[in-house]
Amino acid sequence: MTDATKFDAITYEVRDHIAEISLNRPEVLNAINSTMLAELNLALDLAETDPEVNVILLSGRGRAFSAGFDLKESAARGDVTLAQWRQFLQVDFDLIMRFWDCPKPTVASVHGHCLGGGFELAMACDLTVASDTAMLGEPEVKFGSGVVALLLPWLTGPKMAKEIVLTGLDKLTSQRAYEIGLVNRLVAQAALDDTARNLAAAMSSASGASVRMSKQAINRSYEVMGMRTALRQALELDIYIEANGGPEREAFNRIRREEGLKAAIAWRERRSAQTV
Repeated sequence: MTDATKFDAITYEVRDHIAEISLNRPEVLNAINSTMLAELNLALDLAETDPEVNVILLSGRGRAFSAGFDLKESAARGDVTLAQWRQFLQVDFDLIMRFWDCPKPTVASVHGHCLGGGFELAMACDLTVASDTAMLGEPEVKFGSGVVALLLPWLTGPKMAKEIVLTGLDKLTSQRAYEIGLVNRLVAQAALDDTARNLAAAMSSASGASVRMSKQAINRSYEVMGMRTALRQALELDIYIEANGGPEREAFNRIRREEGLKAAIAWRERRSAQTV
């Protein structure tokens, strides 16, 4: 049985006890804007309260999972106060952590670019399946920004987290992500959808109560280690990064306004050419 609900920036469909949520702004590589944030929260409300849903599967339409938070929308805000940055980023943080805290298990199916906020969404899901051509990373420092939900060191360790975050690495191959524990399954693009659904189905067919409480038990081990406190402190630092701006941010936004986003990204890449 199939249940479909209409959205603008995402799609939502329930099939075989799996709520399939797809990011649906393919023309901008599924950049996460305020509409998508609101619709993701609504989709999670639906999935969490629907007794027919056992598992949530998150994917992206088009050429990418997600290129991260929408830079155009962010730049269009103009001058933003510290208090406003705190409000904006808290909304972003809360949405990412909803996947981590979701009472039902979550699976991310990743292809193409999976960067910034999109990368954090994939990490917040319980399981992540990636195509062998996917590129992941956290490019924020390249244009004077910061990481909203700093899950990375908790999933891979401080050395790799620092390499990815402090260099603004945005060409982390899915093979390397698999090697350092950020991806559960690495498959060819043609097998991506089936592999992600099979993992979701395996969890869906198990005892629902056992799966949910086992997820909670694993998450609590991170809570005991202080993860939530660390994430909130990291968010507070990101608020100050965003509010303070800086020359890199100013240059990036100026080029974006005058020449377009592609030119601004090209400028950013020239400044920090790198290989993985």
